[in-house]
Amino acid sequence: MDFISFLFALFVSAVVLLIVDKVNVGLKVGGLVNAMVSALAISVVGTLVMWFLGLFGIAIGGGFFGAIVFLIVAAVVLMLSAKVMPGLEVSGFGGAAISAIAIGVVYWLLEWFVGLFA
Repeated sequence: MDFISFLFALFVSAVVLLIVDKVNVGLKVGGLVNAMVSALAISVVGTLVMWFLGLFGIAIGGGFFGAIVFLIVAAVVLMLSAKVMPGLEVSGFGGAAISAIAIGVVYWLLEWFVGLFA
């Protein structure tokens, strides 16, 4: 991945966070720049959490169980990211879980929409 692709992915992630913020499901992001920094923080924290789980041999597989585990991990990542990012606010574990679902749905819709023109 080159630097331009990285910046584009970061921008798309920030826009997704802004969309979820506007839906008002428990995630608050203050503006585009803060959303970009938050997207980067979420990515770093998520990578660290997945690495930490891998140390204990915990792999997130497919299926219903894998989806539930991934949802819990995503909610924890949002909560941990909110602790290190001053402009990112998550309203409890329920808000983090609903926000994680909303982020997944927005990404899915974006992939579906882009796929229409590919």
